Amino acid sequence: MNRKVIIIGSGPAGLTAALYTARANLEPLVFEGNQPGGQLTITTDVENYPGFPSGIMGPELMENFREQAKRFGAECYFKHVTKVDLKNRPFRVWVGKDEYYSDTIIIATGASAKMLGLEKENELMGFGVSACATCDGFFYKDKKVLVVGGGDTAMEEATYLTKFASEVVVIHRRDTFRASKVMVDRVMKNSKVRVIWDVVIKDIEGTKESGVKSVILENQKTKKRFNEDCDGVFLAIGHKPNTDLFKDQLETNKNGYLLTNSGTKTNIDGVFACGDVQDHIYRQAITAAGSGCMSAIDVERYLENL
Repeated sequence: MNRKVIIIGSGPAGLTAALYTARANLEPLVFEGNQPGGQLTITTDVENYPGFPSGIMGPELMENFREQAKRFGAECYFKHVTKVDLKNRPFRVWVGKDEYYSDTIIIATGASAKMLGLEKENELMGFGVSACATCDGFFYKDKKVLVVGGGDTAMEEATYLTKFASEVVVIHRRDTFRASKVMVDRVMKNSKVRVIWDVVIKDIEGTKESGVKSVILENQKTKKRFNEDCDGVFLAIGHKPNTDLFKDQLETNKNGYLLTNSGTKTNIDGVFACGDVQDHIYRQAITAAGSGCMSAIDVERYLENL
């Protein structure tokens, strides 16, 4: 059966696109992927999404998004797309051996925060470990936090966290930052920031109940290990856009983010992209939802002109 629109990915972008296309009677089919609901499902309290003065839990917010889209006729499947053909029409999408056809595609596969590869990191994500200072910084008022990284993102996160935390310790595996000079200067001049050079985190200590208590650091040169107490760990080693599926079919920037123009259009007519898969600057739930709305309107206009 040929669909009018297939949405690949969920999260605020994909599910907002589903809501708008469903309300336009386009009967969208949504493949939610490996992380249904996107990065917000690993966030506990969301306090910066408008309309929830007391905050809301990330998974609950995404369930609300999903139910609203389904109410208007969106079909949502917890399935992972394994292959796409965007070079022929109608577009073809595979989930394993099952094949689907569509006149348009909205890509909302998001980006994944790069992790250190520690077991505790996954366990404590949202319970003292975070990959987003603007999302979670508020919860660390008068607390001591660590920021892991040495690029512009790490400098930005460290600076932002000084608004809330009593102390921000930047952990970097080398003896110089790779961030731009202006960003480094801002961090180094801030009295709340301290840097520990040449170290990597070997383990994070804490539980979901108590949160993060400390980290075990190892000096890269001496191999000596020591303990550093803290209340939170912010990973700022970058994000990887989930674009492997579209390799050699869609244009990306040098970091792999999908390039969009005139709203949410990609280089292929009828294929649109929204959310963190094309936005490496803002990366917020509200901006992702906004671009999901844009992509739905772009799809509607595209189909009208066909």
